[in-house]
Amino acid sequence: MEILTLNVSPAVGLTDEQFYQLCIANEPWQLELTQTGELIIIPPTGGESGIRNSDINMQVGLWNRQTKLGKVFDSSTEFKLPSGAYRCPDASWVKLERWEALTKDEKRRFPPICPDFVIELRSESDALDKLRTKMREYQENGASLGWLIDPQTPLVEIYRPEQDVEVLNFPFDNPPQLSGEEVLPGFVLDLTIILNP
Repeated sequence: MEILTLNVSPAVGLTDEQFYQLCIANEPWQLELTQTGELIIIPPTGGESGIRNSDINMQVGLWNRQTKLGKVFDSSTEFKLPSGAYRCPDASWVKLERWEALTKDEKRRFPPICPDFVIELRSESDALDKLRTKMREYQENGASLGWLIDPQTPLVEIYRPEQDVEVLNFPFDNPPQLSGEEVLPGFVLDLTIILNP
């Protein structure tokens, strides 16, 4: 299944409540809205992407359970970024103090916050250039660290504030590990299952 993109004219627009209700009414589709008014309809993932996403979230979640430094979110979580865009990273993490600063209602719906850390995992239906645009959007909205993982190439792109993107190319027979750097201290992502589900 392909990702579909519809243009929502600024004259039509969608309020936060209208977008929320649109998302609720159209499950299991995942909807994103760019700051320029593109409504992106994302179909459910296939089996291999599901295995990869699950492994990523498990690894980040286990690290966070030990450190208790923040909150981990899966790909079904929609964030309202400062730019006004609504985005759903495949995996994300928010520092505990930033999460606790939100109101109960903000936590319950689409949190109005950019995660501190994001991962986008390229699936068969994803265009690499669109994911790169999404990663730059996270970077511009305050993410401190982001990883774009493309098992198809395979490559990893690392996004940091005010720095050029670092590109790592890997052979399948030597899966790398990625460091959470200072953002997720002590976290190391093992890409073995992600590159070879």
